[in-house]
Amino acid sequence: MRFINLGLALALAATVAACQKPAPKPGAVDGARIAAADGNADWVSYGKGYSEQRFSPLTKVDTKSVGQLGLAWYAQFDTDRGQEATPLMVDGVLYTTTAWSKVYAFDAATGAPKWSYYPKVAGAKGFDACCDVVNRGVAVWKGKVYVGALDGRLIALDAATGKPVWSVQTTDPKKPFTITGAPRVVKDKVLIGNSGAEYGVRGYISAYDAASGKLVWRFYTIPNPTGAADGAASDKVLKEKGQSTWPEGAWKLVGGGGTVWDAIVYDPALDMIYFGVDNGTPWNQEQRSGGKGDNLFVSSIVAVKADTGEYVWHYQVNPGESWDYSAVQPMILADLTVAGTPHKVLMQAPKNGFFYVIDRTNGKLLSAKPYVPVTWASSIDLATGRPVENPSARYKDQVELQMPSSFGGHNWHPMSFSPKTGLVYIPAQTVPFAYQNDPNFVYKPGGWNLGINLLANAAPMTPEQQKALAAQVKGMLIAWDPVQQKAVWTVQHPYFWNAGVLTTAGGLVFQGAAEGQFYAYDAANGKQLWAYPTGNGVIAAPMSYELNGEQYVALMVGAGGAGQISSPALLPQRPRLPGRLLVFKLGGTAKAPPFVLPAQPEVDLSKVSTTGDPKHGYVVFNNNCQVCHGANATGSWLPDLKRSPMITTPADFNSVVMEGVRAHNGMVSFSRFLKPQDVEDVRAFLISQGKGEPLPGAAAVAKTAVGAK
Repeated sequence: MRFINLGLALALAATVAACQKPAPKPGAVDGARIAAADGNADWVSYGKGYSEQRFSPLTKVDTKSVGQLGLAWYAQFDTDRGQEATPLMVDGVLYTTTAWSKVYAFDAATGAPKWSYYPKVAGAKGFDACCDVVNRGVAVWKGKVYVGALDGRLIALDAATGKPVWSVQTTDPKKPFTITGAPRVVKDKVLIGNSGAEYGVRGYISAYDAASGKLVWRFYTIPNPTGAADGAASDKVLKEKGQSTWPEGAWKLVGGGGTVWDAIVYDPALDMIYFGVDNGTPWNQEQRSGGKGDNLFVSSIVAVKADTGEYVWHYQVNPGESWDYSAVQPMILADLTVAGTPHKVLMQAPKNGFFYVIDRTNGKLLSAKPYVPVTWASSIDLATGRPVENPSARYKDQVELQMPSSFGGHNWHPMSFSPKTGLVYIPAQTVPFAYQNDPNFVYKPGGWNLGINLLANAAPMTPEQQKALAAQVKGMLIAWDPVQQKAVWTVQHPYFWNAGVLTTAGGLVFQGAAEGQFYAYDAANGKQLWAYPTGNGVIAAPMSYELNGEQYVALMVGAGGAGQISSPALLPQRPRLPGRLLVFKLGGTAKAPPFVLPAQPEVDLSKVSTTGDPKHGYVVFNNNCQVCHGANATGSWLPDLKRSPMITTPADFNSVVMEGVRAHNGMVSFSRFLKPQDVEDVRAFLISQGKGEPLPGAAAVAKTAVGAK
């Protein structure tokens, strides 16, 4: 009897001990956990696991049950700009970011807020953000949450409280650098790049010690214009391979570009880091380096050793890139059999319209076929890896209406690979762009430095030309077979600039869309199985996780980014709305209230006069303002200037444009770029457009810029 009682006592003690086992420390993520995430219910890194396949093995939500998907909970944010983050879920806590680099933590089952953090980025820094004040998410590692702030800081937060642990300035704050991408953590090193290539910076990627924030290594993507060594991991390869590919040109003034603002992927089996490199500065190679040289490592995929940043190999997608065809788009790692031979591959659908399959052990190109219509090249030579460019593609002496545009056949919006179907699902688009050399290019410190004539895309058009142009602008979801190198199915969207993608073992593909819908498709054939009206445009990629036996699907909602800012006329006409996080589960019954539409300003211009020249204002506006307010002031997302009360008086308009009274909103003073008469001429142009007057300019300009080829 005593033995039995002792046994019962021991069993009871073990049960009590098990019940009292401490919960995991918040943010308990390490390399083993990220490596395992591809095969479990976790979502602990930006692309789920190290392969960044964005494929969930969860099956509770499948092709048969997806119709029962309902809202479990939601959160609304105080930022009304683009929402690009992919949330992470670690041990019951969901972490996400919003525009302006704000960080939030929620109970992943109920949505109860746990903490939030605002890095207090100065509003004026928004001017340096070419493509909106966005942020794509956080990294979590060993009790800390890491975020890259728009102003170039890398910040470590306590995962339990959201309080800062350390902060380091990763960029020169005097230069137009920004950070919009999500950090990755590899072997106790936080990897982060930056943006700013449109303005004029020299790109690099950095690795910081995850515990202390100390710089471990840095790799520059562009040679030092002075020819000196940087004391960086890139010194040797830039001296041996890079310097000779950069002849004289404007790059020595502007830095050359080549920023690393998004794609960073780690392969634990090979212990290599792969990162994509942005366009050069200026875009136009004719101005950048006299139209000569490959300009390494612009528009390249680079492989380096994880511990040291030492160069291993590179593949240049566009040698001497001249169209903003960056190679920073998301990359996916997988094992594929290509032409009968197994390969460890890296897959990318960069801006230039070709889908690349590369052997990631050595950088050898295995295949490259166009996934959208391409006019700048006929093919990619598999022997050399170089594009076979069309003779007029470099627009030296003519206007070249080309596809893809600088928006790319695919931009930053994450694609996904399903091992179950063997297909890659690409959020693709077709948008034409008129490239024309600017022979009068002069470097503008702090401004956009493209080396092209932006007026070529703002020329007046006849109704027939407008209709023909609009017919070429399309958005689509493409299911791409990377082995057979062809599309299996395609879903057409009514607009371009649609959201990133999630695939699941339940046979589903999830994607949000610009028109304000969240869709689920059959991964095998593209049939739409479910839709949910989000009330606002979607550009972020969804994710999925399991908690307490329930499968959840989470999505950040909020229109914005480069497409919405610079081409609002091609997208749904709606005001800026607050961002939301929507989280769904089977049988969810929560209701998110309709958005409250902000009042739109009304302005009477019938009695407003000006001494300005609208014809000159048309030129000044499109050379300086269209990248944020749309060509010819068609913008309706950032303030629609032709309907703004500030244009009714010269003093009000001057206070914004020259005095910078709205710098806190990102509208800094343009006094370094414009003269007082320029400003009044722009006001005259805006008044003319507000009154519905025809655009200034010659019909010949319209024919040159937009005419059929």
